[in-house]
Amino acid sequence: MTKKTRNLFFFILSLLSYYSYSQDVSLYTQVNGRYDFTFVGNTMNTAENNTSAGSVTITSSSATLNLGPNDTVVKAYLYWAGSGDGDFDVQLNGNAITPDRTFSHSRFFSPNTYTYFSAFKDITSYVQSYGNGTYELSGLDISAYESLHLIRKTNFAGWAILIVYENPVFQLNQINIYDGLQGVPDNLSINLTNLNVLDNNGATAGFIAWEGDAVLPTESFYINSQVLSNALNPANNVFNGTNSVTGSNTLYNMDLDIYNIQNYIQVSDTDALIELTSFQDFIMINAVAVKLNSQLPDATIVLNDYSTSCNSDSITVDYTVYNVNSTEILPEDTTIGFYVNNTLIGTTFTQNPIAIGANEQGSVTLTIPLDATEIFILTATVDYDNTILELVETNNSFEIEITQWLSPPFATLENLTSCNLGLTKGNFDFSAYEESVTTNADHSVTFYNSYEDAENEQNEILNTMNYEALTTPETIYVRIENEFGCYSITSFDLIVRNCPPTIYNAVSANNDGYNDDFFIDGLRDIFTDFKLEIYNRWGKLLWTGNNNVPNWDGYVKDGFAGNKAPEGTYFYILYLNDEDYPEALTGYLYLTY
Repeated sequence: MTKKTRNLFFFILSLLSYYSYSQDVSLYTQVNGRYDFTFVGNTMNTAENNTSAGSVTITSSSATLNLGPNDTVVKAYLYWAGSGDGDFDVQLNGNAITPDRTFSHSRFFSPNTYTYFSAFKDITSYVQSYGNGTYELSGLDISAYESLHLIRKTNFAGWAILIVYENPVFQLNQINIYDGLQGVPDNLSINLTNLNVLDNNGATAGFIAWEGDAVLPTESFYINSQVLSNALNPANNVFNGTNSVTGSNTLYNMDLDIYNIQNYIQVSDTDALIELTSFQDFIMINAVAVKLNSQLPDATIVLNDYSTSCNSDSITVDYTVYNVNSTEILPEDTTIGFYVNNTLIGTTFTQNPIAIGANEQGSVTLTIPLDATEIFILTATVDYDNTILELVETNNSFEIEITQWLSPPFATLENLTSCNLGLTKGNFDFSAYEESVTTNADHSVTFYNSYEDAENEQNEILNTMNYEALTTPETIYVRIENEFGCYSITSFDLIVRNCPPTIYNAVSANNDGYNDDFFIDGLRDIFTDFKLEIYNRWGKLLWTGNNNVPNWDGYVKDGFAGNKAPEGTYFYILYLNDEDYPEALTGYLYLTY
C-alpha cells in the first residue's frame, strides 16, 4: 500500500467512524435602535489543548468590560461551554448563575463518544447595574471529563458575554442574535434568517466559537460564498483563539471575533448563508450576532378594550398602535384593518407620525356582521394593506375575543289556571317559573304586573308562591337579566276556571250559626247564572234561588210564604248554566231544627 493510498484509507475510515449530534444555530432575538454589539469573556485553558500533553483547564478566569461613557447596555447574554455533559453551577462575580437554556453536542470518533455542552443566561439587569469593570466567571469545572478528551485533545472550557449597547451617535441598526451548538468538521452551513438589509454600510457579524486551534490551519469561513478573514484571522485559520475586541491571540480554544461583512451582503437581502469547512480542526459555533443598518418602522397593535350596548349591531374598540422595536418613525395615515372570520369589517388609520419607541391610542366604531356568533374573534391588523416597509412584517395583527351584549334567551311559559274563587279571583303559585324561564343560573328573574314596571324594575311581585289575582285573566311580566345588564321580557297569563261546586246536604235551621242554611261552596259569584230548586218528596217546588237570592234556610217561599218546612228529606236540582257543566246536578238534603 502506497503512502497516498494509506492516507486515503484512513481518511475514509475516519468518515465512517464519525458522527455528531447538535442543536441548530437559529434566531434567538432581534432588537432595533442605535445599537451595536461587543463581546467580553475568557478561556479556562492556560495553553492550547492541541499542543499540551496534560490538563490545561482551570476553573475561573476574568475579563474587563470597558464601554464608552455614552454607551448604555441594552442586552447582556452570558454563554459558557466546555467538554463533557455540562457544569451548570457557576458563579459570575460570586453570584450563583442558573442557566435559562442549555445546549449539547456529541460526536463519535471510534471507539469513543465525546460530549460537549453550552449554557445561556440572560444577565441584562446585572450588567446594567454593575457596568464597566472586571467580570469573573468561576466554578466551571470539567475535570471529570479531561482524561477522555485528552485522547483527542479537545478538553476546553470558556465563557463570553454578548452585549448589545446603545449610543445616541450610532446610526439606526438592527441586531440579530442567533444561537445553538453546532460542530465542524467537515462542513457546516448556517442560514441567518430574518435579515433586512437596507444599507450594507458598516454591517458586521460576530461569533462565539469554541475549541479552535491556532496550530491547525485547516479551516475556512464563508459568508454568501465569500471567504472571511482579517488581520487576526487568516483565511485558512479563522478559529485560532483570538479576540477581535481586545486583539488577543491567546484566547486558547475559543474565539470572540467580529468581521466587517458589508462587501458580502446586498441591499434587500433577507438572509445570509454562513459556511464553515475544516478537515482536521474541530470547531463549535455557539452564537452569532449580526449588525445591519436598518432604518425602518415596526408597527404593532394591541386591542385594549371594547364597549357596546345591549342588542346593538355596533361595537367601539380602543386600540394602541406601537412603533417600539423600530429604527424609524412610523408615518401618519398608516392603515388599520379590522376582521371577523377573515372578512374586513372596518378600517381606520393613525393620526400622527409615531416616533421610535412611542405609541398612539385611538378608538373606532365597527358594525358587527350579521353572521357573527355571540362570542367571536376580532382581529386588528396595522398596515393591513402592506404599504409600509417594516423591520418585521409578521407582527402586525392582534386578536381579542368579543362577546356581544345580547338579551338573554328564555323559555316560553305556559299560562297558569286556578279555580275561580268568585268574580274571577284566584290564587296562583308561579315560583317555579324563576328557574324554568332560563337555563342560566346567573341570570336574575323578577316578576311584575305591567310591562312598564318590568322595564323600569319597579313594583316587583315578591310573593310568587301564593299570589292572589283579584281579577282574571291577569298578565304577569317576567324580566330576565344577564351579567351585562341586558334583559328580555316575557309574560304569561293567570286564568281561572269554574271548578265543580261542593254541596253540603245537612241543614239545621236553628240560628245557632252552624249549617243554618243550604250552603253550596264554589257556587255564588262563580256560576253567576245558576238556578237552584228545592222540592219536597212529593215533587212540590218549595224554593227557587239564584246568584241574587240568599241560601235556603228552611222557609217555604213559593206559595207558603213565611212557613217553615217540616223536618225531613228534600231534593234539589242545580242548574249551573255553564258550558263546562251542561247537565244539572241533583241530590238530596236533610232539614232539621
